[in-house]
Amino acid sequence: MRKLTQMSFRKFFVVAAAIAALGVAAGAAFAQTAAQKSMIDAAKAQGTVGEQADGYLGFRVPASDAALTEAVQVTNAARREAYARSAQAAGDGATPEAAAARMFQTQLLPRISTGQWYRNAQGQWVQR
Repeated sequence: MRKLTQMSFRKFFVVAAAIAALGVAAGAAFAQTAAQKSMIDAAKAQGTVGEQADGYLGFRVPASDAALTEAVQVTNAARREAYARSAQAAGDGATPEAAAARMFQTQLLPRISTGQWYRNAQGQWVQR
């Protein structure tokens, strides 16, 4: 395994801090309303929606609820913006996709509750 240099270690924390400062650390995007967050939390508890290894929310089960679909879209759009800003703030050529995957590993995955679902990097839905 490659040793982290002091500089790359510092950049990792700059990226993590930038994402956290944007309000994404707990999985709730800054453009999301309280009602949308509540709706997504309920869908996660029911197994309809889950976190994905790419840093975004996904539907494990197709949803016919337009309000839930919109809530997921709003959250993912806000996350996309946050990941882009985080990658830019790192200043080391990091991509938004790398920032998103890093957020999943460091912040989102550890906060997935028992019984909830997430999609791993291999594309499989796994229940915690």
